[in-house]
Amino acid sequence: MSPTEFRRLVEEAINSLPEDILHHLRNVEVLVEWTPLPEQRRKAGLRPWEDLFGLYEGVPLTERGVTSGEPLLPDRITIFQRPIERRHRTPERIRDAVRRTLMHEIAHHFGISDERLRELGAY
Repeated sequence: MSPTEFRRLVEEAINSLPEDILHHLRNVEVLVEWTPLPEQRRKAGLRPWEDLFGLYEGVPLTERGVTSGEPLLPDRITIFQRPIERRHRTPERIRDAVRRTLMHEIAHHFGISDERLRELGAY
């Protein structure tokens, strides 16, 4: 899949979100990268054989305090094309994986941990 087609899937997933979720993503930048950098893999605590489909980098909404009025730098959600395509071979499965990955990273933005996502059956 071309990078343009993959980005289109990410945009489609973003555009499908309800307005009340989008409202909380105003200061979140969603990026698409080919593959995670070594420091991103370390930050995620991955073992060498584990894949990383997406990464949330920022301060979860549940951990934010009152600011001094200065704008915060945008949080980032990065979706990684190569690991998703390597694991999910068909366009339909790639589309589903992109949406699931985006939703997973948005959950982190809302302060939901991986452990809680497992409890909720999101894995």
